[in-house]
Amino acid sequence: MEETVDWMVLSQIPGIGLGSFWSLVEHFGSPSEVLQRSPSQLQAGVRIRKNRFQSFSEKDIIRDRCLKQAADLEKLGGKCLSFADPRYPDNLRQISDPPPVLYILGDHNVLQSCCVAIVGSRASTSYGSRTAFNLARKLAARGVSIVSGLALGIDAEAHRGTLAAEGKTIAVLGCGLDVVYPRQNAKLFEEITEKGLIISEYPQGTTPGGFRFPARNRIIAGISRGVVVVEAAKKSGSLITAQLAIDEGREVYAVPGQVDSYKSEGTHWLLQQGATLVQSENDILEDLGLAGIALQSDNEPYGKAIPSSLEEKAKALLRCLDSYALPRDDLVQKSGLEISEISEYLLVLELEGLIEVLPGNEIRRIS
Repeated sequence: MEETVDWMVLSQIPGIGLGSFWSLVEHFGSPSEVLQRSPSQLQAGVRIRKNRFQSFSEKDIIRDRCLKQAADLEKLGGKCLSFADPRYPDNLRQISDPPPVLYILGDHNVLQSCCVAIVGSRASTSYGSRTAFNLARKLAARGVSIVSGLALGIDAEAHRGTLAAEGKTIAVLGCGLDVVYPRQNAKLFEEITEKGLIISEYPQGTTPGGFRFPARNRIIAGISRGVVVVEAAKKSGSLITAQLAIDEGREVYAVPGQVDSYKSEGTHWLLQQGATLVQSENDILEDLGLAGIALQSDNEPYGKAIPSSLEEKAKALLRCLDSYALPRDDLVQKSGLEISEISEYLLVLELEGLIEVLPGNEIRRIS
């Protein structure tokens, strides 16, 4: 614990950013050695501006704070993993600027599993949300752990899809573990804590800030073998994650979307730059050499089963639909049902999550 606290202390000294942190550790050998040096010795050892060493006078105060953070996290059932801890994820060690400390809640063994990230727009379309959910569910059913950022939209659907397959998911935060952000995902946060893993490089009490999310994205990319972008605008955090993945030698995948949607401009741009096009989970599994992995879940990975309790007319109506939207008038003709019956059974099918009613009164089956 003492060694871990030294990593925490050095990482929390004001003015010592990641670059300075790793320069000091590389020169002196460890955070413990750095903390034993005087400011003049530190300044003589590395080329860092003098004023950045002034905060070392506060190291005892910072140590007391770090000890409390570690104790409080342990009460929550969490852990602090320093870069020197053997449980620290191997993939993350390899990036150019790994976080010195990871604060975690949940099953730390997930860190050593085969991980794929799924990211995308916070304001996702129904197509994007559905695609992220199903893609995560199918990958999780093959034993792949899904990494994302617990944001609204694509991130949340990727986490939910994984949990639906009883798989493992990792949520990487841009704030402390005691800050649930966004609040709308509080229930999802709790479920991931119980069945997966929540991680952050920030200690408890750290509030979400705009600058922290791009930093968070490097962990999402670094911990994963590949990054899948489902839906993203041309200028978005998802493209930052994709670029970070490229910089660290990870695979980048993109799901095509509507050609006239600005929310697909980013994914289409990635495809133009050489990202692997994804139509199903098999494209990712084959590219990563995982195609031979058997199903890890008994859950049906290729769509929601039709409830046996459905009336026969509802089942017949469902068979008239596929993933391409059909106008309601055409559905009336194709099914042979009365308009009043159509409305009744469409409501039932929508409540069962089997269909989606689109703008323009068009209906499509959710595969």
